[in-house]
Formats: sequence, structure tokens, C-alpha cells
Amino acid sequence: MASYRRISIDEARGILGADTSPLVIDVRDPASFEKGHIEKALRVDLTNLEGVLKETPKTTPVLIYCYHGNSSQAYAKAFSAAEFTDVYSMDGGYEEWHKAESRANATPIEEAPPVEGLSDALEAFLKEHGYPKGGVNAVTPQDLMTPLMRAAHLKAKPIVAELLQAGARVDASNNDQNQALWLACVGDDPEIVDMIIAAGADLNHANINGSTPLMYAASAGKAQALARLLAAGADLDYQVDGFSAIDMASTLECLNMMREAKRQAKAAKAAAGK
Repeated sequence: MASYRRISIDEARGILGADTSPLVIDVRDPASFEKGHIEKALRVDLTNLEGVLKETPKTTPVLIYCYHGNSSQAYAKAFSAAEFTDVYSMDGGYEEWHKAESRANATPIEEAPPVEGLSDALEAFLKEHGYPKGGVNAVTPQDLMTPLMRAAHLKAKPIVAELLQAGARVDASNNDQNQALWLACVGDDPEIVDMIIAAGADLNHANINGSTPLMYAASAGKAQALARLLAAGADLDYQVDGFSAIDMASTLECLNMMREAKRQAKAAKAAAGK
């Protein structure tokens, strides 16, 4: 019986770049697939697996991926059992694929346009964390973190304020697709959260796992950040795999805040309909 091979992200790129026309199969849930997938991938689950096995020629190379590289192996075994000759399961799954693609497409740190006239304190911060002089929108290659993300995480309020004034982008994403607002929620400083929201941050930006800053704040018990997100109108109804931020609340304080926000939104809607 034919067997499948576990391959790395780089090996998967090689297969996709070859003239072999592989069948690329994504075995994640529909919502994750819609948020992002490898080009020309076909989403497969137990409801359509049998049809794909029957309709695909056995000589077609098959590249299968999931979230992290575990579930894809079970599907790879099914294709091997059906006597497909070239079956591959991608280690690391879509999460590692996406991180690798983000790193490959990021502006190299040395090419980030410098900004003149920054304070000594900000230049010292940039140097300390591996950014070039004036590199307001530079990124570190290993994690794609910007100075704004790092300052927000560290609760460096004056640095955050100057970065924003100097044109730091609030829509840049790191290799987990988290933006500065998410990192501000990690720091849980309400003033920093407010500053980044005021600068135009997307309240409902979803990261690689589909989670929003509101979901993170609720699940991590970051009550101060949660309060600012709710005040700014973050979406309480957004769901991932059927779960909303309210379902993810880790503390009673966070749960009660979101329940009250839902109550107020419902009351406002009812009043507007009168």
C-alpha cells in the first residue's frame, strides 16, 4: 500500500511551484478557510472526502494541510489507503505557512523609510529593540513586530504617543496577524488602547486564528482594555467556531461588562425602532 510523506513548508512550496498540478486540500473548518487559504486549495471534510477520492486520478499529487499539521495526516492516510501515489501532509499547517508568507512579503527592516527629528528617548527605544534609526515603521524579521506593537505591549505610553504622531501604522500585522491594538490589550493600559483606537485601528481585526482584540481581552481578563474596546463599539456578536467574546470571558467582571454592553445595545436598538 502507498504511504504519504510529511513535508516542510519549503518542500510544499517546491511542490506548488513545480509543473505537477497538485491537488491542494485544506481540511480546516469553513470559517478558517474563508479567512485565508493557499491559492487554489479545495476544502475537504468528511462530507465530501469520498467524492474527492473517487473523482481524482490516483496519479495526481495531493498536498494536504490543516491548522498545525496533525489532522492533515489522517486525511493523508485516507488518500494513501485509496492508492494515491504521491500524497503529502504539510507539517506546521496553515499557521506556519501564513507566518512564512508574511515574513517573505514583509518590508525588510533596513528598507523601512526612516523618520527624521525623533526624540532621543524614542531613538533609544528603537535601538534597544533592534530597529534602525528613525525606523518608525520598521519590522523585526523574526516576528514582524513594529515599534508601535512593542511599545504598546510594554505600556510605554510616551513612546506610543510619539510613534503615532510620527506616522506609525496601526494596520501593520505581525506574523500572527495581530496588530498594535491587540498588543495594547496585552499591556492592558486603557490610555494606550484609546490612543491606538483614535489613530484609526480596526476594532474587529481578526488574527490568524480568527480572534479579535475583544475576544483576547475577554479571554485573558484584560478588563481595562475590554472596557475601552466596548466603549469604542467593538463587535460583540462576531464569532469563531460558534463562540463569541462573551462565551470566552474568563472573569465575572469581563462577563458582566459585555452583558451590560449587549443590554444597552439592545435597548438603543429598540428605542430607535419606535
